[in-house]
Amino acid sequence: MSARVAGTIEVLSTHRFDLEALERYMERQVEGFRRPLTAWQFRGGQSNPTYYLEAGDRQYVLRRKPPGKLLPSAEDPDVIGTPFYVMAYVPGRVLTDPRLPGAATAERAAVYDAANEVLARLHTVDWQAAGLADFGRPGNYFARQIHRWTSQYRASETETIPAMERLIAWLPEHIPAPDETTLVHGDYRLGNMIIHPTAPRVAAVLDWELSTLGHPLGDLAYHCLPFRLRHDQFEGFAGEPRPAGIPSEDEYLAAY
Repeated sequence: MSARVAGTIEVLSTHRFDLEALERYMERQVEGFRRPLTAWQFRGGQSNPTYYLEAGDRQYVLRRKPPGKLLPSAEDPDVIGTPFYVMAYVPGRVLTDPRLPGAATAERAAVYDAANEVLARLHTVDWQAAGLADFGRPGNYFARQIHRWTSQYRASETETIPAMERLIAWLPEHIPAPDETTLVHGDYRLGNMIIHPTAPRVAAVLDWELSTLGHPLGDLAYHCLPFRLRHDQFEGFAGEPRPAGIPSEDEYLAAY
């Protein structure tokens, strides 16, 4: 194949790694792997650099911790110097604008239906049977999130913002009841999905760094932000005519 896929760039100088060491590792660990290995970096502001790898007729994705100077007592000499994992490459489209410009009406509707269905299916996973009982702390998800982010805000605030003070007071008094625990993604949005190259269905869900055990309504509320925020705030579509095919928020919630 030997052709860079869309959305990739040459590996940034600050994100380069020992490609030959990775080749040797993959020869030992990945069945059917054949040298040589080539690498490109996915464009974007990922918290962990992500790379497109190609070896012969096979494609992979490498995700690694960002480079940084470590204390001598904490050096990591394994393979490429930082923790990483290699996964299968899933071809498709990453649609970052929830308005889906250029899409036909039927395709918009189908993409939103697919995203909604995948989220609902995620929340029905039996996390205990799947061996995820230690994946997070069950219960009180919203209370813990409110405490965490309020503490972070307090640690960095430089002036009193009345609207923020009202929000901090309001949130603990309006935690949804009853409490519930499911597997949650933590950053479930259209830009974190791979849509099939030609069909309006979800081929993969990306960026699981924030996944944990939590309340499903946290995922759902975050996922619905485009209905509430303008495009210049969160790439949403509030305050403008809703693109044809995209359901209303009420319709979307009812379908979920």
